[in-house]
Amino acid sequence: MTTTPPPGCSAARLGPPGLWLRARRVEDADAMTAMTALPLVRHGTLRPPFPDPAATRAWLEKASRDDLAIVALLGGELVGSADLTRAGGRRRHCASLGIAVHDAHQGKGIGAALLDALLDAADRWLDIRRVELTVFADNHRAIALYQRFGFQEEGRMPDYAFRDGRYVETVAMGRLRGPLTGD
Repeated sequence: MTTTPPPGCSAARLGPPGLWLRARRVEDADAMTAMTALPLVRHGTLRPPFPDPAATRAWLEKASRDDLAIVALLGGELVGSADLTRAGGRRRHCASLGIAVHDAHQGKGIGAALLDALLDAADRWLDIRRVELTVFADNHRAIALYQRFGFQEEGRMPDYAFRDGRYVETVAMGRLRGPLTGD
């Protein structure tokens, strides 16, 4: 286990020993492409098969400075990625959450570590009051994780996406930060 953080990394408060978090970089494009091609990651997201590394790189390059995107590293390998995409205008207090964990590392607390770090930043640094997401209704593990972090179901959307040869339902979830208290 590495006790000295790799450059630009911070230790995760949750997750397995040796898990480090840092800002997502354009240089992560190849590792991100490989992770999103994995069967379990693809099954839980809207990503199609055979992701294009050039498209991943372009997506990373056009990220907004208002968004917060991080990756999880374990043993030097990118094992997870998550982001908050901030809304604009009168919805500037809102952000959408996206998260993915490498197939071989699901169920080890990496998703919880990523979610913990993003929500901490949303609450304490970015003044994001509402975080929202959609999750496939059959992704019970993810729904339980989101509920553990205060997300509540806000609605269901039948036939939301086409996955593995059929239309599937999605659950809309949201988390509202309570009132801030001052010292």
